[in-house]
Amino acid sequence: MKLVVGLGNPGKEYAGTRHNAGFMALDHLAEGCGQGSWQSAHHGLVLATAIGAERVLLLKPMTYMNLSGKAVAEALRYYRLSLVDLLVVVDDVALPCGTLRIRGSGSSGGHNGLASIEALLAAEAVKEGKSGRDFARLRIGVDSPGRVPLESYVLQGFSPAQWKLLSAAFLRVRDAVKCWVLEGLTPAMNRYNADELR
Repeated sequence: MKLVVGLGNPGKEYAGTRHNAGFMALDHLAEGCGQGSWQSAHHGLVLATAIGAERVLLLKPMTYMNLSGKAVAEALRYYRLSLVDLLVVVDDVALPCGTLRIRGSGSSGGHNGLASIEALLAAEAVKEGKSGRDFARLRIGVDSPGRVPLESYVLQGFSPAQWKLLSAAFLRVRDAVKCWVLEGLTPAMNRYNADELR
C-alpha cells in the first residue's frame, strides 16, 4: 500500500490559492482514478483507491498547513507503512509555475507543511535508520512571490496565466504519481523532473 498526501488548507477561503496546489493535485488524481469517495479519517480527508494492482490511500490533511504532520504520522502508523511508501505533493515558490520536482528526501525549504511532517516523522524514521526528511516529495512550482510578502502570496489565487500552466501540470502530476506507485522513485524522477513543461 502507498500513501499519497496533498498539502493545503481546509476552508472555502483557501480554495484555489497557491498554498493549496497539493489539495488540487490530489483532487485531479482522484478524478483520474475514478473510484471511491472522500471520507473523514486521520485528521484529514482520505480516499482509498488503486493504481494498477497497488492499493493507494490519498490523504488531504484538514489540520491546516502548519500541522500537516499530525495527519501524515497517524496514517503511516495506522497502516503500518514505511517512509518509502509515502509521497507528499506540495507547492513550491522556488520553482517556475507548473514545473515539477520529485526527490526522495530533502529539507523543508522553508515550507511549514513539510517541516511539520519532518518533525513528526523523526521518531519513527529512526527505527528505519532514517531521518524525518527521508520521504519522497513532489513539488509543484507556483512562481516566486517577488516583492509580495511570502505569507500573502501563497494565500492568494493563481493568475489566469498560472492557471493555464497548472492545468497541464496537474495532468503530469497524475502521471508522475502513477509512475512512482507502479515503477518507483527513480523512474518517476527521470521521467518527470524537467526544467520546463514538455
